[in-house]
Amino acid sequence: QVQLVESGGGLVQAGGSLRLSCAASARTFSTYAMGWFRQAPGKEREFVAAISWTSVTYYADSVKGRFTISRDNAKNTVYLQMNSLKPEDTAVYYCAADATYYSRDRASSYYYAEEVYDYWGQGTQVTVSS
Repeated sequence: QVQLVESGGGLVQAGGSLRLSCAASARTFSTYAMGWFRQAPGKEREFVAAISWTSVTYYADSVKGRFTISRDNAKNTVYLQMNSLKPEDTAVYYCAADATYYSRDRASSYYYAEEVYDYWGQGTQVTVSS
């Protein structure tokens, strides 16, 4: 069983920055695709960003150019650097891991789908004030 622990959430003013971290208890972390999703109050959970095991990155249009996903395989950790934050970024942010290994990266649409991810963190709250 893989455990994912998010950290780094908090309250920030619009225009500010936060960096989320997700530490994974997985010996084969380097072969996992990792994703970040978020859920705002009263809304469905949505895709934010993903990084394949080859470090190709994918972003939702709403965060492209403002958020950056990265990974450090030596630390079994994935990060989400969030800049130029907006009130509409307020949500609980979830880290997710896809433990299925593919020798090649999948089509980008693969990484957007919640169902491909096998493990989920407990979530961390991000609140952006106007």
